[in-house]
Amino acid sequence: MRAVIQREWNGLEALELVDVEPPRPAPTEILVQVAYAGVNPVDHYTAQGLAYNRMLSLPFRQGWDVAGVVTEIGYGVTRFRPGDRVFGMPWFPREAGAYAEYVTAPSRHFARMPAELSYAEAAALPLAGLTAWQMLEAAQVAPGQRVLVTAAAGGVGHLAVQIAKARGAHVIGTARAAKHEFLRQMGADEAVDYTTSQVSDVVRDADAVIQMFGGEPGLKALECLRPDGILVSAQGAWTPGLADRAAQLGVRAVTYLVEPDAEGLESLADLVRRGQLRLHIANELPLQRAAEAHRLIATGRTTGKVVLRVADLGE
Repeated sequence: MRAVIQREWNGLEALELVDVEPPRPAPTEILVQVAYAGVNPVDHYTAQGLAYNRMLSLPFRQGWDVAGVVTEIGYGVTRFRPGDRVFGMPWFPREAGAYAEYVTAPSRHFARMPAELSYAEAAALPLAGLTAWQMLEAAQVAPGQRVLVTAAAGGVGHLAVQIAKARGAHVIGTARAAKHEFLRQMGADEAVDYTTSQVSDVVRDADAVIQMFGGEPGLKALECLRPDGILVSAQGAWTPGLADRAAQLGVRAVTYLVEPDAEGLESLADLVRRGQLRLHIANELPLQRAAEAHRLIATGRTTGKVVLRVADLGE
């Protein structure tokens, strides 16, 4: 089968499309023929050796987001049968090898695809969707709360806006002015242009902040909270002093990393079925153009998600 691998951690030039032996499912695992693979910022950081590479080894097979069809099940699997259409985020942050024609992983790293999604949309959902879902769970977002979502037009952000709205929250999103109409289409109640104003000067007394950036922006976002409000950071490891600054301000800060979660995937699928969650695909590229997909992600300006087309499995 074809798969994208890299033999050294030195960025996009290390990505190669090669022929490798297809995997076989172990007990409790399923073999999935991949239709589409999603591309995420963590993929790009991993290619550069800047993410969770200490637990990874070379040669490394890229990718974590996947949508496709079950072709074989391992001993003990009861959730799926060959022919089932599934989507998932297997193994994260360990190697999954989603940029490939076949993937194996525990069955509980996947869920059935909702019929309302294409393979491209389903492949775009797992990592970004679970990140948004689990961050909002960590913040315990409830109806009537004011929730600030930073980078709200991005892959995780545009999903977090919709999930927070589905929970009954008043949602404020940050993005460049050109993307404010997109945020309104996603359900945001307010939009803030972070390029023309300091967000903490505009947004005050938020119950929760879903924070996508680390460093100084992560620290400043704490100032948007009401007393005892909570910030959930996807970049806490890159925000030194976050807990100390939160304590000084009388607010809470939680660092967070997404993990495989079949129940969360099923909850996301349910929101899709109810018409409360939709995916925006910014770019769709063939598997052999994985490096170009990474370059798009690296700009930090992508609206929605980037996906790789692996095989035509029909819709």
